[in-house]
Amino acid sequence: MPRIAEVATHEAPKVPRNKTVLDVTVVLLEAGYASTAIGPIEVFHSAGLLWNWLHGDTPQPRFRVRTASIDGKGVTSICSLGLTPELAIQDVEQTDIIILPASGWDVQERIARDTPLLPWLREWHARGACIAGICTGVAFLAECGLLDGRQATTHWAVADILRQRYPNVLWRPEQFVTEDHRILCSGGVYASIDLSLYLVEKFCGREIALQCAKSLLLSMPRGRQPGYSVLPLSRPHADDKIRLAEEYLRENFHRDLSIDVLADHAGMGPRNFIRRFKTATGRLPGVYAQMLRVAAAKELLEHGAASIQAVCSQVGYRDLAFFRRLFRRHTAMTPAEYRRRFGRMSFDRGDLTDGRPAA
Repeated sequence: MPRIAEVATHEAPKVPRNKTVLDVTVVLLEAGYASTAIGPIEVFHSAGLLWNWLHGDTPQPRFRVRTASIDGKGVTSICSLGLTPELAIQDVEQTDIIILPASGWDVQERIARDTPLLPWLREWHARGACIAGICTGVAFLAECGLLDGRQATTHWAVADILRQRYPNVLWRPEQFVTEDHRILCSGGVYASIDLSLYLVEKFCGREIALQCAKSLLLSMPRGRQPGYSVLPLSRPHADDKIRLAEEYLRENFHRDLSIDVLADHAGMGPRNFIRRFKTATGRLPGVYAQMLRVAAAKELLEHGAASIQAVCSQVGYRDLAFFRRLFRRHTAMTPAEYRRRFGRMSFDRGDLTDGRPAA
């Protein structure tokens, strides 16, 4: 299985054993990200069908997919793409899986406790359906209480906001996909593909999931988000002295700065400085400095740094082995893996011509 946070009990999905085609309902949200609806639709539609068709075998579709909006009317995506559903959510009579796509980034302003979506989600979960929230769509699952006491993920950029609003949820924003008692969550917008393939594997087995991924030229589900996240490092706060220390750290992270030096720069004693820094930023000064160095290393690798050793030295480390371990802990990748994935692409110039060698 992919490195997915499959948590709590590994309970079997409540789907009839003799059911060969599963019903999937994709909810269409006004001002949502269209790809988080369309991507899953195409993955589920392809499972058992596209690979077979490409190889001349009899298609054996594994999923029957329908789209529904809250009121049955068309919606307009965040990119002004119009989407027309097949029915309203209240008209859904059978579904085994519900996909809740990403809403816009103003999700908290648009959630209303009396919206029909929330009790509808609770009802179908009680009836045994698996419900999957994508990116900011996870907030609807949290709002209706389905995530209380359960593990969940979301996009790294909104994780702190949702953690504060829904403290009863066991947030794991480092993960691309989580599962807990038939509630699944995914990270960013295109993690909808990871989640969809994960569900294909869960219900149809790894071979069907691999065939689906290969026929669509997709990778199998990714495990973790840290390699994709960026600053800010700390939550907003009003401690001016700590802000001064943060600015000093950002300008001098490559130097060997002791707690005494940082505390002195902020005009306070070491113990008081550590306490106030942790209260204000949510992190200890040493961890904060490490994250600054890793962020700088990521940028160097993205822009084609000559060697891993050079990156190690430029961000302030002498021990290459330690730097590699630290980088992997924060990003779930080695520096070399990160550079291969996010570094500048290079092409053979002959590939960009009509077949003749470039001049």
